[in-house]
Amino acid sequence: MRKSLIMMVAAMCLGIGLTSIALADQQIDWRTQKKQLKQSQKLERDTLKLKERQIRQSLKAQPVSGATRAQIIDKMRRDHRDLILKQRDAMQKLKEQEKAYREYQRANGG
Repeated sequence: MRKSLIMMVAAMCLGIGLTSIALADQQIDWRTQKKQLKQSQKLERDTLKLKERQIRQSLKAQPVSGATRAQIIDKMRRDHRDLILKQRDAMQKLKEQEKAYREYQRANGG
């Protein structure tokens, strides 16, 4: 019983060590990550467009004062601008991560 427990713990430790080595040697597919980021950003933009379309339709359907209409439209513009900035920052962050990873690989001979 004790011998099998020791063997099991040793096998687990060896397995963890081998997987960490395998993960360290594994290359990161930056193209796939960029593609996934672009797809998610497109989905976010489409969702925002749909939301804006629904708001505009509701503004047409019911009487709204000019001041309220202006506030709603300004908020939509802010949301759109914030989304664009957020997406631009996310893409820039991914590019910086890729650059740092490549520099790390060059420095460590990988």
